[in-house]
Amino acid sequence: MIKLDKNSLVVVTGAAKGNGKAISEAIEKSGAKVVRIDLLELEAIESNFVGQVTDKKFINRVVSFCSEQKYETLSLINNAGVTFPHEYPYPIENWDKTIEVNLSAPFQWIEAFIPLFKKVSNSSIINITSLGAEFSFPNNPAYMASKGGLKMLTKFYAKSLGRYGVRANNIAPGYIVTDMTDASYSNKKIKANREAHTFLGRWGLPSDVADVCLFLCSSESRYITGQDICVDGGWSANGLIE
Repeated sequence: MIKLDKNSLVVVTGAAKGNGKAISEAIEKSGAKVVRIDLLELEAIESNFVGQVTDKKFINRVVSFCSEQKYETLSLINNAGVTFPHEYPYPIENWDKTIEVNLSAPFQWIEAFIPLFKKVSNSSIINITSLGAEFSFPNNPAYMASKGGLKMLTKFYAKSLGRYGVRANNIAPGYIVTDMTDASYSNKKIKANREAHTFLGRWGLPSDVADVCLFLCSSESRYITGQDICVDGGWSANGLIE
């Protein structure tokens, strides 16, 4: 397992469950200090923050806390996300909420952390996108638009912040077994269909995503930036489903 320096500070949004929980646990086991962010209740410790990822005052409070910590490397993992599939016509309120959480919030978090990124020579921004940033799926235009936008936002920051030693990359998970995908995973037909799209014949686990996050937070990825890493069991490379 990759080890992070004890002077590494890693901020994870959407950390209470699913991929975010697995990411936080992997980072913590690696030796780094984790700042967990979520709307849901977290264990009552100093480095956990409960609030809306879209709330600018809340973001500033987290940044203020981080600025008071001792660290030599800093990573921000924008994992929090929502999805509201709906048949046509797609409700405007679903669109607005999805764009706000999945795209505008990561933008605000990155912008707020830029002064802290500039203070250290090794920082990493990791945005969790999706297969929906690469391919078309039905009944969820807001999710695809938000994740596609996030994909390109990452590339913008990789270019504009590279001079400060900041790396920015995307992780695009395939179908991962989480609360968000429970309905699909529990349906035998849908589950089998999703498995057939992969080369490995299985759904992903949150730990599959967490391990890639750990790599991108570490010095082992020091020359990787502006990239899209698909953690999808081969889905995105599969040209024919038989």
